[in-house]
Amino acid sequence: MRTSSRSTLDQPVATDGSALADIDAMLAPYLRDAVAALDGRAPTLAGMVRYHLGEADTEFAALSTGMVGRGKRIRPAVAILSCKAAGGRSATAAPLAAALELLHNFTLIHDDVQDESRTRRHRPTVWSIWGVGQAINAGDALFAAAHLPLYRLPDAGVPAEVTLRLLEAFERMTIAVVEGQTLDLGFEGRADIAPDDYLTMIAGKTAAIVRYAAWAGALLGGADEATANAFGDFGLALGLGFQVRDDALGIWGNAAATGKAAADDVRRRKQSLPILLLRERTDASTRGELDALYAASTISEPGVTRVLELLAAAGVREEVERRIAALHEEARAALLAAARPGANPGRDRLLALVDGLAARTG
Repeated sequence: MRTSSRSTLDQPVATDGSALADIDAMLAPYLRDAVAALDGRAPTLAGMVRYHLGEADTEFAALSTGMVGRGKRIRPAVAILSCKAAGGRSATAAPLAAALELLHNFTLIHDDVQDESRTRRHRPTVWSIWGVGQAINAGDALFAAAHLPLYRLPDAGVPAEVTLRLLEAFERMTIAVVEGQTLDLGFEGRADIAPDDYLTMIAGKTAAIVRYAAWAGALLGGADEATANAFGDFGLALGLGFQVRDDALGIWGNAAATGKAAADDVRRRKQSLPILLLRERTDASTRGELDALYAASTISEPGVTRVLELLAAAGVREEVERRIAALHEEARAALLAAARPGANPGRDRLLALVDGLAARTG
């Protein structure tokens, strides 16, 4: 895919909802070709994937209004902008960015099954419509399809040895993501998980893919090993901050913005960072009360209210916000240390992305 010598990525930083429209345009042909590989004797397979990606309705008809509920596309944006910030051409990283977007969506389909989540991006989840078995098939297919854009990297001028390195690192990153999900499921129902255990888990489940996006994007932009690793540090901090913000929104978020009921993570008895901080900051009697609530098969609405009261009394929300701010500041500092000094539109757009994610409400 070719772009003009001066793409919209060279324009001043945008801060409105259209800020990533140019990145969407770069991804589109790679996403389309990868999903088209699923067309065949089982039309339900590609249909479920297109539905999950926001391209189709439940009858698999293309949406006349375009894509809906397609997600924030943070990971592909980080890859493309890191490539630009390291001195490369944005289009070089487009195949990699598409692969990351597809891989991320594979994990979401399977996560929804494992978490029994009935809504995603304000729409019913794949498993809640077509069943668990078919949702697993859709996720498996997306996992395979996610690799296809990577084989297009040589078409973008990437040397074969760099392509092979990125492919191996892609597989290892995926293993880290699945390891994190395995730990997350293993934490359920346990009262002995510390905040540091949780941060280790999300460093795999959530942050590994963002770290890879920044590291790999920088390599494609011509960065040396040390600089690419510094971009990886940026991605790791950004990914951690993203997940901790999600944890805050899962308890205190507005349903209209998040697409989930307020305090939904409490109802689902998720061992998110706010709950772990509450256990750490309160006395034995309160911990016992909390453990009893989380040990039950369900939490009643009075129980949800009580957990919210305990969180407020312990000042947990303020502590979570402090940690979110610290992680985004760490990401900002790592990026400034890694990126080329002087005029650098890619770096500036990444800085704007950091600021937007730090303050997001959905």
